[in-house]
Parts: sequence; structure tokens; C-alpha cells
Amino acid sequence: MRTHAPNWDSPRARALIQAGDVGGLIRWARNELGWRQVDLGKATGYSASAVSRLETADRSATDLDMIRNFAQALFIPAGALAAVLRVTSAPRTKVAVVVGRHTEAEEDPMRRRSVLQAAGLAVPLTVLNGLDESLALLPSPTSTPTTASLMVQFRRARALFDVGDHEQLMLALPNLLATGHARVEDGETGDYVRLAACYDLATEALAKIGRYSAAKITADRSTIFSDLSGSPLAAAASARAFSIVLRHEGRGSTAQRVTLHAAGKVEATGLSTRAQAATFAQMLCTVAYTAAQAGDRDRALEMIGAAERAAKILPDRSDRWQTFSVTPASVALYKVGVLWGLGDAGAAVHAGKDLHPAQFPTAERRGRLHTDMARAWWQRGKVEETAAALLAAHREAPAEVRDRPSMRVIVAELTERHPRAASVRQLGAVVRARTA
Repeated sequence: MRTHAPNWDSPRARALIQAGDVGGLIRWARNELGWRQVDLGKATGYSASAVSRLETADRSATDLDMIRNFAQALFIPAGALAAVLRVTSAPRTKVAVVVGRHTEAEEDPMRRRSVLQAAGLAVPLTVLNGLDESLALLPSPTSTPTTASLMVQFRRARALFDVGDHEQLMLALPNLLATGHARVEDGETGDYVRLAACYDLATEALAKIGRYSAAKITADRSTIFSDLSGSPLAAAASARAFSIVLRHEGRGSTAQRVTLHAAGKVEATGLSTRAQAATFAQMLCTVAYTAAQAGDRDRALEMIGAAERAAKILPDRSDRWQTFSVTPASVALYKVGVLWGLGDAGAAVHAGKDLHPAQFPTAERRGRLHTDMARAWWQRGKVEETAAALLAAHREAPAEVRDRPSMRVIVAELTERHPRAASVRQLGAVVRARTA
């Protein structure tokens, strides 16, 4: 293998960046380093087949977790990554990189902006910084910390998540967490369960908007408090949240082990209650999705099949305030995500053809239905269908399109490559209107 990273100012590198060819840029950088696909896979925790799918565009270049990990391993500068993803224009300054460190001939503003940071600004930076500060030093609760007041706050926060109001949710989290911490001073099992749930909500929201460093903190704390509670269901919820963070770090195998371990503990309860059965089905879905993202086809299909069987005993409607609102329809939606994650776009579209918004109780889930279908359509190269699905998602939950980094990438690709398509122009207009 070579000791020096690629010359990012070379004609070939600039041509790939100008074309927005993410897979081509990764393939070129890998070859310049003298790496095989299996070498890049080992360095980042992915299979060689997953590397191949992204490089050859058989896999949609919208998996920002995978792209970010590949970019770090291949020493792709932040400016070049942002430019090829169409977050910024092509780099203006010459970039020279030596393996193990990044140096620039002169400071470029793009270096201070990763694609995920740029997308995370869907929530004002002052709000995000305030939450970061509260995670470092929790404030005092603004009112008497009773169980009742904690649950009122939690349900309000959950409702904000369900409608995609991420800014207000980030503002609400510091006091919610402070109240939860005040309650656990008595050391009661239920208090630990409730605080872990608060941190799980924070992790899910932070990961959705691309704030992964903060999400790791909240996931770690949730794991601690769920362990203290002794509840297998609380531990499973924490494991699911933790797996999201692990997956974003490129540690798909570890994420699978964490969720499988938690699923085993839930299964050991006998699954005699609806909550236990729903939690078990959810954990199987999570393992399946994580395996698909890591390119582990056999495990992904095995687990989603098991989840479908587990969901057969669950009702079509679930209690909104249950930890996991799992239904046969929600498992079918996970199957859509598993299949497009494996590169089976046609199968993903087929799996989702009978799903409809009325099957999902919250705006966030209805929006997710449409964004997952958009991913599958985009993977198939269907422009009109992709734009229509994203417009439908925007109608249900604008934040699912506006705030999620992966969706912003698809919107950017659509508007650049197909600016004359009527549905694409409409999509670009509504997204710009919301972010202006």
C-alpha cells in the first residue's frame, strides 16, 4: 500500500467531484492508496460486497454513515466530500494530504463544514449548543420533579418528535433530563426506566438530525440507567438506541451483537405480554436493518423474516405510549428499509406497495413510510416516483425531508440532475421555502 493519500487537486479527482460521483471518488481514492475492496471493508467494518455496491452505484450514495466512514479511512478532505455530495461547490484550494493527518495549503471554509454538520443546522446552532452544554452540566429542574411532571414532559417531548418539531424538542430536552435525574435520586426501579426512556428519545432525535457525538453520550447514559433498572424491556430500548449510534460509527457487527443480546433477554421473559412481544419484534427489525446496512444479506433476511412471524400475533393498532409501537405494518416498513439497504430496490418497492399512511399513527412514521419508498424508487432510478414520494413525506412531516441528512442529499441530487421535471421543481420549491 502507498504511504501518501491521493492528490485531491488532480484532474481526475476534480472531475469526479464535479460530476457528483460519490462511488467513483471512493473507488479512485481506494485505488490510489493501493487498497482492495476487502481492505477498505476491514478498515471500516463493512463487507467487501457493501464497498462494491456503493462504488458501482448499485447502492444509493445516500448512506451518509457509510460514506463518512469510507471518507475518513481514505483521507478524503471535508471540502472534497461536501463538494461531491453537493453540499458546497468544488474545493477552491489545493489540498495535499499525508496519511495520518490532513494539511491544506491555506485554510478553506469548507474544511470547517462536514455534510452532517451542515445538515444538522436544520436546528439552530445556538439550540444545539445549549443541549450540548446541558449534557455536560445538567441544569436544575424548573419545577418540582415529580413522576407526574416527568411523564407530562416526556409525552410532550415525544409528541414534538412525532410531528418533527426538532427545534422545540431540543429546547425541551435539558429540563426533561434534569427532571428525570432528580427523580432517580430515590433509586426506584421505575425512575431508572423512565430516565432511560428520556435518554432513548434524545438519542433517536439527535441521530435523526445528524448530531452523532451528542447521541453517543445520551445512548451511553441510557444504557447505564436501563441496566440499573433491571428491566429487560428498558435494556432492549437502550440497546436499540445504542445500535443506532454504533451503526453510524460503522460498527455494524457490534450493533448486531448488542441488539441480539437484548433480544435474547426479552425472549427469555416468555413473551407473555403484548409489550414483551412488541419489544421482541422490534429488536428483530433493528438487527435486520443493521445487518442490511452492513451488507450481511443472510442475517438481514433471516431477522426480518423472524420479525414478520413475531408480528403476526400483534394487533394492527398499538398503544401510542407503549415503548415500541410495533404492528405488522411497521414490520413491513422495516422490510422495505432492509431490502433497499441490500440493494434490492425492486423488491423494496414491492414490499411497500400495500402500505398506506393510515396504518401509521404519527406524522413521523407516515413521513418515514414515504422517505423509505423514496429511497427505493431513487435506487431504481425512478425520478418522478422519487420526487412524488418525497413530496408526500413533506406533506406528512416536513422535517423528515428537511432535517434528515440523507434526504437532503437525495433532494440535492434530484434538483441538480433533473431540474426540468415538474415534480422535482415542486419539491425543490417546498424544501427551499421551509429552509429559507
